[in-house]
This record gives sequence, structure tokens and C-alpha cells, in this order.
Amino acid sequence: MAGRNYTFVTEFFLTAFTEHPEWGLPLFLLFLSFYLSTLLGNTGMIILIQKNRRLQTPMYFFLSHLSFVDICYSSVIIPQMLAVLWECGTTISQVRCAAQFFLFTFFASIDCYLLAIMAYDRYVAVCQPLLYVTIMTEKSCLGLVSGAYVAGFSSGFVRTVTAFTLSFCGSNEINFIFCDLPPLLKLVCGDSYIQEVVIIVFAIFVMPACIVVISVSYLFIIVAITKIRSSGGRAKTFSTCTSHLTAVALFFGTLIFMYLRDNADQSSEGDRVVSVFYTVVTPLLNPLIYSLRNKEVKEAILKSLRRSKISGRP
Repeated sequence: MAGRNYTFVTEFFLTAFTEHPEWGLPLFLLFLSFYLSTLLGNTGMIILIQKNRRLQTPMYFFLSHLSFVDICYSSVIIPQMLAVLWECGTTISQVRCAAQFFLFTFFASIDCYLLAIMAYDRYVAVCQPLLYVTIMTEKSCLGLVSGAYVAGFSSGFVRTVTAFTLSFCGSNEINFIFCDLPPLLKLVCGDSYIQEVVIIVFAIFVMPACIVVISVSYLFIIVAITKIRSSGGRAKTFSTCTSHLTAVALFFGTLIFMYLRDNADQSSEGDRVVSVFYTVVTPLLNPLIYSLRNKEVKEAILKSLRRSKISGRP
């Protein structure tokens, strides 16, 4: 180590999906359409919740924050990805890389916590219906959401400071769609054991912790549903949870695949495909999942469309 000369890296060159230049324009247009749809769908969901009185409930309060975080989350990643595709690779300074990494970790952590909070909300609604109003008060909902933002900030700050106190040397090329920890660790000079530990700690305090909350909540929900005598009642109760379960499976499934593996076993191509799913596809699908699989949201959308038709008549 002492006898080797290293060229220390102060900027990175993002090259994801540039091995096939002919794919550049089609992928650029595809991801641009995804991004615009994400902005439109999630903004529409927030406006719909704010305008419709029937959606002024804790569940939709949490959903509006999920939509807001998804807008921020995708806006941290996709514009950078579009620049990489348009320019066939783009340079990013270490400071910008750290800022992107922090914001990504911040919003991804909040997403995890909000999905766990929404599972708890469904547990209280199904298993403690008589106490729902007293438990899920406006004050408690604000406290839960504020806690998610504080915990997300703490996670992002600790991981960013830990990762970017490392020295990067040799090649500055990152064959990935953004500045994430696994590809960055491959550029580290020397041992990155501490940073590997940080990944595990992040995983323990964010992903598995949230998954445990979600799993326990739905275990109680399933038990409560089996005690409902009416088959129609069982179907109606579970239908309010299916949209949330679908969103959970999509988001956590890809995150687990990405972060709960040994960094040495990760392949760049496979990781890029998975990263596109949790940074591009999931924020796009969330408003579709909640609108297509939720009766109250569908009714609110139809009501808004009827109002717009009436107001548009001469």
C-alpha cells in the first residue's frame, strides 16, 4: 500500500447504459415519459386528497406525504440519469455526488418509514376500529410523519458523512445511474469495512425494522379478517389493504435485493436494472396502484372528472 502511487478522485464519470449508444435516445424518451408521468400522477394524488373531504383521513394524509416524497425521490435521480443518456456519460463533482447520495438516502428512508406507518394505520383501523379516532389523532399523525422525516435525515446524514470521508482513487468511472454506496465502494482506496458495516446498520434500522412493523401489522389484520363471518365483509376489509401491500412488495423487494447482499457479488448490469425499478418505476406505479385498487380514490377521481365536465359546459 505504502509503495503504490494512487491518483485520487475528486469527480466521477457516470456511464450507466452508455455501452449501447443506439439505446440512448429511446431510453432517454422512455425515462423522460416515466418522470413526467410520476410528477403528474403524484401531484394529482396530492391535489385530489387536499380537495376531497372524504379523503381527509389519516390513511390519505400519509399517502399524500408518500406522493410528495416520491416526487422528491425521483427528482433526485431521474434528471441526472437523463443527462447521462443524453450526453453518453456525464461528469459529477464529489460534492454533487455526496449531495445526491444524501438526498437519495433521505427520501428512500422516509419512504420506508411511511410505508410502515401506513401498515400500522391499517392495523388500527381493522383491529381496533372503536379506538381508531382516539389513536390516530391529527397530533399523532403529525408526530409519526415528523418522526419519519427526522429519522430519514439522520440516516442520510450518517451514511453520507461516513461514505465521503473515504478516499477514492484509480478509475473515476461509475457504471451506475446515480451516486449510490455499492458502486462507490468499488472505487475506495484500501479497506472499506466500516462502510460495509454502515450498509448493514442502515439495513437493520430502516428496511428490516420497517418490514417487521409491516409484517406484524398484517399478521394481526389477517387474523382479524378471518374472524369476519361475512365473505363480503372479509373481501371489503382486505381490499383496503391490497394497494398498500402491492406498494410494499415493489419497493422493499428491490431494495432488499440491492442492499442485503455482499458488495463483491453484485453485477453492474443487474444492479442497474434493479435500481431503475426502485428509483423510476416504483414512484410511477404508486399513484396508479392506489387509484386503481382503492374504491374511495376511484370515486374521488370520477367525481372530480364530472365536476370538470360540468364546469366546462357553456
